[in-house]
Amino acid sequence: MNFKDSIFSLFLMLAMFFSACKEVTPPEPFGPVPNENQMRWQEMEYYGFIHFSVNTYTDMSWGFGDEDPSIFDPKELDVRQWARIAKEAGMTGLILTAKHHSGFCLWPSEYTDYDMTASPYKDGKGDIVRELAEACEEYGLKLGIYLSPWDRNFADYGKPEYITYFRNQLTELLTNYGEIFEIWFDGAHGGSGYYGGANETRTIDRSTYYDWGNTYKLVRELQPNIVIWNDGGKRADLRWVGTESGYVGESNWSLLDSLGDVPEDMLRHGVENGNAWVPGEVNTSIRPEWFYHKREDTKVKTLPQLMDTYNNSIGRNGTLLLNFAIMPNGLIHETDEKNVLDFAQAVKEAFDEDLALNASAEASNVRGGSSTYDASKAIDGDKDTYWATDDGVNTASLTITFDEPTTFNRFMAQEYIQLGQRVKAFTIEAMVDGEWKELDSQTTIGYKRILQFPTVEATQLRFTITDSKSNPVISNIGVFDAPQILTSPGIIREQSGDIRIIPADDESVIYYTLDGSEPTTDSEIYSGQIPTGDGKVEVAAMAFDPDTQKSSPVTAESFDISRKDWKVISDSDSKVAQVIDGDPNSYWHQPEDKKLPVDLVIDLGKEEELTGFRYLPDQRLWSSGIITDYEFYVSLDNKTWKKVSQGEFSNINNNPLWQSKGFALQKARYIKLKALKNTKNDNSAGYAEIDVITP
Repeated sequence: MNFKDSIFSLFLMLAMFFSACKEVTPPEPFGPVPNENQMRWQEMEYYGFIHFSVNTYTDMSWGFGDEDPSIFDPKELDVRQWARIAKEAGMTGLILTAKHHSGFCLWPSEYTDYDMTASPYKDGKGDIVRELAEACEEYGLKLGIYLSPWDRNFADYGKPEYITYFRNQLTELLTNYGEIFEIWFDGAHGGSGYYGGANETRTIDRSTYYDWGNTYKLVRELQPNIVIWNDGGKRADLRWVGTESGYVGESNWSLLDSLGDVPEDMLRHGVENGNAWVPGEVNTSIRPEWFYHKREDTKVKTLPQLMDTYNNSIGRNGTLLLNFAIMPNGLIHETDEKNVLDFAQAVKEAFDEDLALNASAEASNVRGGSSTYDASKAIDGDKDTYWATDDGVNTASLTITFDEPTTFNRFMAQEYIQLGQRVKAFTIEAMVDGEWKELDSQTTIGYKRILQFPTVEATQLRFTITDSKSNPVISNIGVFDAPQILTSPGIIREQSGDIRIIPADDESVIYYTLDGSEPTTDSEIYSGQIPTGDGKVEVAAMAFDPDTQKSSPVTAESFDISRKDWKVISDSDSKVAQVIDGDPNSYWHQPEDKKLPVDLVIDLGKEEELTGFRYLPDQRLWSSGIITDYEFYVSLDNKTWKKVSQGEFSNINNNPLWQSKGFALQKARYIKLKALKNTKNDNSAGYAEIDVITP
């Protein structure tokens, strides 16, 4: 090579070098983005709730504020057990209900006597908030506080004076117990209560009474690193997702409009073009209700249910706040502990090995052609690197190629949300036997999106963004092969008295028992409806896969007397029988021309001894006609009626599950449920099921 050629080669290499080193500007933020506190909270992903108060001892969902504080006596209380279980379950923090609606405080408050000083626990010297703060520090958990804005005990609730009291207690909690990661303000406001002996109903304007703007200002001054949860999300950092069932919408934007009321569907899905970053937190309980009820010991969420909750919360751009209902002795129940630890192990097994890490990736477009933003950055396991496309390129695809045919059934994608949430629609496909097969087509991604589908064996996976608000910025893509988890069968008792077991799939064998014992592979095999007569029956069932030799968690249901001779006599509508047909998914509403209060009268067919009744509202999402206030009557002749129960179905709007009310033993042939008020304050009354409780 001559000198001239050498010089040319040198200049060429230098040109190539400087071209490769040319800086490519990163994408600009698009729309609202999370602040540091919200980002830190989002990355926590999964944390626990603790519900414990005086109503733990009265078997009520909400306390009225007149409960004697001396009943709060947890003789085996061990907050270190709570923290240990939370840590072993993979949780990152615990939020304690320091004061629920009853007004009873789990710390010694300077501003009330309705607190731990009036409890026998530690001779009135207990401070459960402090104990839990210390336990969280020991186990490396963050501490959050729930403080109910509604107080059914305090005499001045509903008056301006209460706001000073509320803020004084808020200051105590946010000053004396170290760093608090989240403050939780429940959405229940106003209603009947003790109120210092007034025993009356009080109403407030929830949008103005608490002066949230100044209350939030106080919170942020006392705890600069905190996030604020409020059920409507307006001006808060986090929002409720419109249900306590354990899921957020399939489309879930971490955005809201900062002004105006937030409709329920916006809580579930967010607002695509919202002007504020207000992500959704999915709050649900491991039991049907928030506080402990012994009758729910067989109703603890099973592993399949908890995995569904995970996929429908964390896997849909939310966080998961899972509640523990503390028993009267002060401990978490052993079933709750077992199930949540099984859940932690299942999550680890499902997502521990990311098959994409050992693969290669190519993208249809890379920002500036730079290796800084190429496809490899989406599969490197680093949340701070990302694949990005050029400005104006809002559709693109990324193809992952495996070294060999690979089986998988889970896909995970994450946007780099520090630059905003952008993706509106995407698909995933697998190269199976030389052809592309669509596995799923979905909408939003956000912080994290998880898809599950039948197991496939493929050589490639293609992720295609079909619509985006701006050029996509994808920080992470994961591919996983999760072990199969059998789903438990469902059990209902039809009006005839026959038991029907509903399998979750067509391949499993269903084994069952009728005496409450746990079924095994030596138990009876379900082959059709099971006659059980007229009396009570306890049914337990499980699914079993002969190929894998795996079984599902056991489903257990206790049924009271048969309803085969029952008849609704207060209405001639042919569909009214659906309130006693045994199917929780059927429903009936009173005719629209009737106005509350309205009666539902049932003939039991013969005289029975009763100790209570049960009501299940219409199970459709955000249904109308959910009864909140009621009266319940019994009669022997359908002429002379005796009122045996009255009151409220607490929290039924957010958690529309079976409502059970007990009363002293009564003989009756006829029963009457009088609906006095519903959740929407209109004239609708709806029912899925009505049942009775017998001795």
